[in-house]
Parts: sequence; C-alpha cells; structure tokens
Amino acid sequence: MKVAFISGTSIVKSALFSAREVRTVETKYGPVTYKAQGDFALINRHGYGAPVPPHMINYRANLRALADLGFQDVVSLNSVGSLKPELRPGTLVSCSDYVGFLAGPSTYFDDELKGGAPGIANNLMPLLIARLAPEFTVQPGKIYVQTRGPRFETKAEIAIIRHWGDVVGMTAGQEADLACELGLRYNSIAMVDNYANGIEGTAIDYATFHELVKDNQSKVNRLFGRMLEILG
Repeated sequence: MKVAFISGTSIVKSALFSAREVRTVETKYGPVTYKAQGDFALINRHGYGAPVPPHMINYRANLRALADLGFQDVVSLNSVGSLKPELRPGTLVSCSDYVGFLAGPSTYFDDELKGGAPGIANNLMPLLIARLAPEFTVQPGKIYVQTRGPRFETKAEIAIIRHWGDVVGMTAGQEADLACELGLRYNSIAMVDNYANGIEGTAIDYATFHELVKDNQSKVNRLFGRMLEILG
C-alpha cells in the first residue's frame, strides 16, 4: 500500500527512518525534503534543520509534493493538547473533524473562486484502529481545534475553545484543508502530550511541553512501527 506520513520531529528522530534515503522534490511552492522507504514516504512538517515553527510551515509545498509523488493516502501524526480532563496525556486519538478558522486560510485557490466543504477522510483508520489493538487503544471521533501558533493558547482562549472540540493543535487543520483541495485522503492520529493551558489547573510552556513529548517518545515509536507493519 502506497502511503505518505506527515509527522513532527519525534518520528523523524526515531530509529525507524534514521537510515532511510533522504530525497528532495521541487514543487511550484518550493522544495520539500522527505524520507523514502519502499512505498512509504515521510515528511517532517517542521523540517530537517532548525525546527520550523507552525505558522511558518510551507503547508502548500508539503501537500503538493505528496500529490506530485503519486500518493493518495496520507496519515498525519500530530501532538495535541487535551481540552477535556478525561483525555489524559498519553492518550491516542483520531480526529474526525476540525475547527480551522482560527489559523487563517491555507488554499491553492488564491486566484479563483473555488473551494468546498473540507473534512478528514480517515479511510485507513478502521483498519489501523482494529489492528493496533490491543497494544494501542485509539479513541476515534474527536474534534481537533487548530490555533495559529507558535505560542500556546491563553487560559481565556482555552476556556472558549474547550467547548468547540476535544484537542487543540497548530497544524492538522491546514493540512486537511489542502489535502481536500488536492483530492488526497487525509487520516488523523494524534498523541495527547499535555493538557491545554488551564485544563486541570495546568500551565504549559515549551520546556515543559518538550519534556512531556519525550515521555511519550517510545510509545510513538512503537505505534509508528506497527502502522508500517499493518500498511506494508
């Protein structure tokens, strides 16, 4: 099965793709570097040098590159903050829809009146969720709220958006918008790495966030390895 993955830095730093071939593809929106392994490709949305902050990611180039390479199925791995006390750090979720208007537009249709109602296909998720069990439990049907980044949200912002969805992040909504415009099938799986600011009385900063991500690193590595086996 030919599948492309989009992930953050944690997967790219893992041993799973460490020895894989690094390639670059040119798109009309700029070059995209990715790692190749058989029928799989992996794009690190934050780049391979100094990490690119969420609001500076070249989303249009990344998704265009996958379309140009002939991929139709995309699996996105995201780190998210929980908006619900019951979604504790370490929980795996799959998002079936999203709130994206807080992040600003990402579109290929700058010069024409065109567009539609986007969404998340999740066509691979029933297979993945069934085959990942019982080692991994993935809670489906969650709502992702995208904010702009790079800063975390204020407590007042979280107090509002906690009524809109289940988890908050800075990347998946824009990727899903563009995937839909290109006819790509976008699949969502996300690791809850932290509670959002003020949920369960917690505060968050980048130092704390990176420590929490490290705590879940081995679980994410095992998860990704199993997905490669299932889809291979």
